[in-house]
Amino acid sequence: MEGGWKEVLAVLVVLAGLAAPGSGYQIIEGPHNATVLEGSEARFNCTVSPGWKLIMWTLKGTVVLSVTPREPIITNDRFTSESYEDVGGNSISEMIVHDAQPGDSGWVKCSLQNSDREGLAFLAVQVMGALYIPNDSIVVTEDEPCTVTCRALGWSPLPNISWEVAVPVSQSSYYSFLEPGEPRSTVSVLALTPQGNGTLTCVANLRSVQAHKAVAVNLTVVQSPSDNTEKSGASLPTWAIALLAVLCASVFILIVVLIVVFCCCCSSQRKKKESVYQIKIRNSEKDNTKEGTSETKLKNGNENRAFSSDGPRATQTAPPPPKSREARAQGQPSSSPPPQEPRKQQPAPASRPQISFNIASPQKVRSATLV
Repeated sequence: MEGGWKEVLAVLVVLAGLAAPGSGYQIIEGPHNATVLEGSEARFNCTVSPGWKLIMWTLKGTVVLSVTPREPIITNDRFTSESYEDVGGNSISEMIVHDAQPGDSGWVKCSLQNSDREGLAFLAVQVMGALYIPNDSIVVTEDEPCTVTCRALGWSPLPNISWEVAVPVSQSSYYSFLEPGEPRSTVSVLALTPQGNGTLTCVANLRSVQAHKAVAVNLTVVQSPSDNTEKSGASLPTWAIALLAVLCASVFILIVVLIVVFCCCCSSQRKKKESVYQIKIRNSEKDNTKEGTSETKLKNGNENRAFSSDGPRATQTAPPPPKSREARAQGQPSSSPPPQEPRKQQPAPASRPQISFNIASPQKVRSATLV
């Protein structure tokens, strides 16, 4: 009931104001254009000279607020009023639009009763839509070109999209275009060649209201398979490197040992061949020496085989050679005949011929008779 009485009273006040005779008051300064985000507040001021009776605010041709010198007449809670006075005694009426919606966009008018002057302003309500990157994290290959896509959906007007690249790259660039079939959507594509891990941030700006929205994605860079193959051999663990060094040293030592053994075998075989050859030469020299000795003996005289060394000796034989020379003669074969001691001949009886002895060895004595 009380609300109904207020509405009736507001209507009567408006009618009375319109019926009252006008005076010299007027609108000194009208409202200004305003651009706000959806869900925020929009404020419009209208300055009038003293003596005014009624101020009316209309939005898109509909009266949404009336203000009297005593109090405002509120018909919709989304539209409220504040009143001030400036230093010159002029009155300032402020209309506040709460929770602005895209449907509120339009002309706002401030007017006085019985006055042809009015103040006009335009209310623009902008919409900040959704912004997203299809993947929360992206895995790419190092030093290979790749692209990242960012979409802005349901924005009014369409935003300006930029990128913040917190990734080491060799080059990067981006471009934007309208998404087909979506007049309130735009797409931005970032092309880059990454060289390390980092974060990519897509930023959508509405410059008229100094508002922006951002979305980030983590970029993980992996090495190419060829680089992994090359670096796997270079990045061996310490124990593997030590084992490899030991194996290389063992193989080297084994090769050296095999070379030494081979050289020794070759040398021993060569020595054996040389020793056999030398033995053959020595034997041949011995045979030649024996043949020469026998020929010399035949030339000097005939051997008296009837002589026996056990019978009485008519002549005095020479003493045997020293033991050292005898041992040397028995231990080492020599190609030359052993040295002979000088013979001492004693005068024999006249009835017997002279006899000389050729001592070949201390054990066996042969005699030769000169004819």
